[in-house]
Amino acid sequence: MNHPNTSDLILIVEDDKNIASLVATYLEREGFKTVTANDGEMAVQLARRKQPIFIVLDLMLPKLDGWAVCRELRRDSDVPILMLTARGEEVDRLLGFAMAADDYVVKPFSPRELVERVKAILRRTQSHGTPGRRLLVHEELVLDPEKHQVTSAGRAVSLTPTEYRLLHTLMSSPGRVFSRQQLLDRLQERGQVVIDRVIDVHIGKLRQKIEADPSTPRLILTVRGTGYRFAELD
Repeated sequence: MNHPNTSDLILIVEDDKNIASLVATYLEREGFKTVTANDGEMAVQLARRKQPIFIVLDLMLPKLDGWAVCRELRRDSDVPILMLTARGEEVDRLLGFAMAADDYVVKPFSPRELVERVKAILRRTQSHGTPGRRLLVHEELVLDPEKHQVTSAGRAVSLTPTEYRLLHTLMSSPGRVFSRQQLLDRLQERGQVVIDRVIDVHIGKLRQKIEADPSTPRLILTVRGTGYRFAELD
């Protein structure tokens, strides 16, 4: 099921051929194209070569496990990832989300439910994505969604996946006020118990990286009692 680079390609990373085939069948019924990797090393190679719009990632894999694959991909990609595992312990779930996975499904699972989760995550992520290559620019700060890169005055800015998503959300709608909960909703799927003040911590770290004077921010502005907004150009 190898396909050329396409805008609706989903990478399935699963060493169990029966499960991989079942997931592929259900996704292809919904109009997606699929490509399958049966070990972690192949997954990283295919992800970088074919640029899928989504990855279904098993945790227990030969060569590189799912944790290692996720860590490697998150170095340079914000592609949505849904993790599959036979273990349902809460520590695994929290670790998966800490590594910026978008959702988590425990085996055995309903293929129909998995497909619906994939579609829901894609709706969420693509609703504030950018078609084609449209740079987000504010003075000397530039975010390139296609390359997943941020520069300030021509200098590369190293961001975590969470910081990148926050910045992308804010820069996509300059002047719009986002509550902390709205920002959390952009980062995570429903069902997680998260304290909204976590957003404040990430915003603080982001300001350290992009603001000339983080103590007097000019880009990411606090709206007291509500949340944050990105500055509008004068």
